[in-house]
Amino acid sequence: MKLFTTAIEAVAGIGDGASIAVGGFGVCGVPDTLIEALVDAGVGDLDVYSNNCGVDGYGLGLLLSAGRIARITASYVGENREFARAYLAGDLEVHLTPQGTLAERLRAGGAGLPAFYTPAGVGTPVADGGLPLRYGPDGGVALASEPKETRVFGDRTYVMEESIVTDVALVHAEVGDTDGNLVFAKSAMNFNPLVAMAGRVTIAQVEKLVEPGDIGPAAVHLPGVFVQRVVCTGPQAKRIEKRTVAA
Repeated sequence: MKLFTTAIEAVAGIGDGASIAVGGFGVCGVPDTLIEALVDAGVGDLDVYSNNCGVDGYGLGLLLSAGRIARITASYVGENREFARAYLAGDLEVHLTPQGTLAERLRAGGAGLPAFYTPAGVGTPVADGGLPLRYGPDGGVALASEPKETRVFGDRTYVMEESIVTDVALVHAEVGDTDGNLVFAKSAMNFNPLVAMAGRVTIAQVEKLVEPGDIGPAAVHLPGVFVQRVVCTGPQAKRIEKRTVAA
């Protein structure tokens, strides 16, 4: 049975120290209700993989401000002031990763590939090592990244990146059926399908729940084989990450 009545029930069993991949891009397609349920569940020491860490007071920003995230692999600090503060203060271990590399690491994990080679990051600290992962109390680098394996194919150098497989994945979909087949809205497709593939247990919050067969086969963005738990959370409020007004 994949269908759960509440988000609290859907996230039950996620414990301290779990690795979690989280969908969304900025404030678009964020599994916010599932994240709020994790906050209420009191779990901590989490190892998070996501494009960014939400914004102040929303999404992963809630877990971050509560001190529940120990380590995050992301490609963008974004508009989250607490993310920047925690990183620079040494309260958070941060593995900054090129956005395309992060996406492919998630996809590779779901496809059963242990690693792949990419030109992204070659000749930079991404490949050579030395990226600050954690700062110390004195502001110095307490932990830095190690060099990664490189290899030449043809006349070009590539760096090896390992795939990502997590204990749990949290995603948001516009429509889902009780078998776990999902449809994502517009730019919410950026990371949610890849995140869903990477989780050993994938939990989907959906705005609209339908019966199997109501989503045409050609309309399915992510097949239910990748989804273990589904909860209907209703329509999601649309948020603005950064408001710009004319002078």
